[in-house]
Amino acid sequence: MPASRRAGVAKGRRREGPEGSPVVPQVRTSETDVMGILQVGELAAMGTALLWTFSALIWTSTGRQIGSLPTSFLRLVLTCGFLVGYQQLLCGRWLPTDASAETWILLGASGLAGFFLADVCLFKALVLIGPRLTLLLQSLTPPLTAVIAAAFLDEQLDGKDWLAMAVTLTGVTWVVLERPNGRAKAHPPGQLRQGVVLAVLAAIAQAVGMVLARDGIGDYDAVAATYIRVLGAMIGYVVLISLARRWRAIRVATYRGGIMVMIASGAFIGPFLGVVLCMIALRHCHAGVAATIVSTTPVLILPFVIFLHHEDVSLRAAGGAVLSVLGVALLVL
Repeated sequence: MPASRRAGVAKGRRREGPEGSPVVPQVRTSETDVMGILQVGELAAMGTALLWTFSALIWTSTGRQIGSLPTSFLRLVLTCGFLVGYQQLLCGRWLPTDASAETWILLGASGLAGFFLADVCLFKALVLIGPRLTLLLQSLTPPLTAVIAAAFLDEQLDGKDWLAMAVTLTGVTWVVLERPNGRAKAHPPGQLRQGVVLAVLAAIAQAVGMVLARDGIGDYDAVAATYIRVLGAMIGYVVLISLARRWRAIRVATYRGGIMVMIASGAFIGPFLGVVLCMIALRHCHAGVAATIVSTTPVLILPFVIFLHHEDVSLRAAGGAVLSVLGVALLVL
């Protein structure tokens, strides 16, 4: 997205990670500290990518057992609990009351789009088509963000940006349109279409959330901003669950101790610890480098789906994942 692309040269610009959480790039350090600092930043970015890969596997597993809506809602509730603890321990208050009204409105709307609408679609897609295809389709989020920001924030796209978006789209399309061979387990056509549509809608909602967050975060603390976004998303979930009359399903899910342990683990390593590591990465290395490493989740997921989900991943699928990541790298570097 443009905010990531310029973060190394423009002060105060912001970007978000795959989980939809805003991260704050800081000024670059002196050349005497570069070697040690870059190592810390790159390791933190690699840790972020791995944690978000693991959390996607967890959401897929729990979503197939208790449903995507209970999984996504309970995950958000537990994430909110971690953020409350962070806010109290480090800032001495239970709510981010130091944020302005405009910040609350923009970040709340961002959470409604990025943590509610996007996640409702994303978690259902994980159940329907699995984490490999779903994460691959999420690589559309950076180019979609660039287009939306260009349309509504008057940010300019140059030839390299359009090339990067074309490369990403080509990689995604190449995989999605692949015909399964006789050895591969194919998704039923209707299920595949529904999953792809939901994953694309999730990418669009995530992109909208990113643009709103970038416009609203300013110089505000990134974790506190994530807290506000989570609170905004909670409003959407409460309304949806009430209208769908799914509170009983939520309550039943909380009685399943093993499932709750998995969701709590996913909430801690993904949207909480992953955000912390991502911020460390952005503080200690070039924003474009960190963003590129973090965006490798469609490639990192491949060995896990082969060994855990027993998917027969073709060379074309692996090549398309790599191509999509290269497109994202070209966009942010």
